[in-house]
Amino acid sequence: MINPTRVFIDKDLDLTPEIEYLISKVKPIPETVADSKPVYDLINQADDPVGFAKKVLYITSNKGALIRQCPGTSYYTCCDYTILHCGTYCTMDCAYCILQAYFHPPVLQYFAGFDQYAAALEPIFHGDTVFRIGTGEYTDSLIWEPVSLMPRFLVEKFAAQDRAVLELKTKTVNIDALLNLEHNRKTILSWSVNTPEVIASQERGTASLVARLKAAAKAVSKGFRVTFHFDPIFLYPGCENAYEKVVQAIFNHVSPKDVVWISIGTFRFMPHLKAIIEARFPDSTIPYGEFITGIDNKMRYFKPLRIAIYQRLAAVFRQLAPDVAVYFCMEDEEVWMKTFGFFPGKPKALAHMLDRAAADRCGLDASLI
Repeated sequence: MINPTRVFIDKDLDLTPEIEYLISKVKPIPETVADSKPVYDLINQADDPVGFAKKVLYITSNKGALIRQCPGTSYYTCCDYTILHCGTYCTMDCAYCILQAYFHPPVLQYFAGFDQYAAALEPIFHGDTVFRIGTGEYTDSLIWEPVSLMPRFLVEKFAAQDRAVLELKTKTVNIDALLNLEHNRKTILSWSVNTPEVIASQERGTASLVARLKAAAKAVSKGFRVTFHFDPIFLYPGCENAYEKVVQAIFNHVSPKDVVWISIGTFRFMPHLKAIIEARFPDSTIPYGEFITGIDNKMRYFKPLRIAIYQRLAAVFRQLAPDVAVYFCMEDEEVWMKTFGFFPGKPKALAHMLDRAAADRCGLDASLI
């Protein structure tokens, strides 16, 4: 939930209905600034800038590209996701969150401007290919829903076309205002999931697993399609059974036919994130696993350990949901082959697999794939 103690607003923003609605939902009254420097200075002066920034909201416009490709890495197979960049940072506080180390300083920013978004999306909606677009790369997609019209605007915008799906990825249950919208299956409501042990110990301020799955079931009852992301998976004693139970719980709540895709990936992190976790989460043990440096210079679990947990989960997916597209986020050919028995190694092969899943489940124009 957005509940800031300080709110700043860019002086160049027009007071549109979008901005008026946002201001009416947050307190205190916004302080007008000419640029981001006063916001950055305030955050940098805090003892814990990462934690402090979660209570400082900066309402501005996106001065860069609204639509970006997933950063991925050339060393591992990427799904060719497209990012709609409408905000940064998050009010929840996960020990492993990469955003703690990604932004300097971290800033909770809301990028206003429905006209800008409509103009940026227009070529996609009338193009000759399909797109999978999400807003959850640099923020949680639905922390904004209680205070902003943005999620509703996007759901309605995407409903009117058949060339793109919008994925709103979250660890919240902020979906009620979206449920009765005309979505035409072009918005996918998506949850990052983990074991109850990990959620309780590493994901401050997030919804419980049961709450997330109940929200998914509610979304499906309103015709939405859903997706799930097991990322990051953590290795700890008993984790195999714990993650298998999460898979089983998912399909106790929703039918496989309503699930567009599921991604899996183990915990990986930039080396300097370790010191941040140690300082902010002194009781966390997650940085102390059996890690090696990957070819992308991120710390990763030793490959045989990754493959072992993946194989256990793959067996459960084959049993419970053999027709759901399950894929890796950032893994190599050996991991794919030893887990799934195939490797989407050709250019755009994984993207094509997921585009096809979106066409089948969400009614995209399959002739464009």
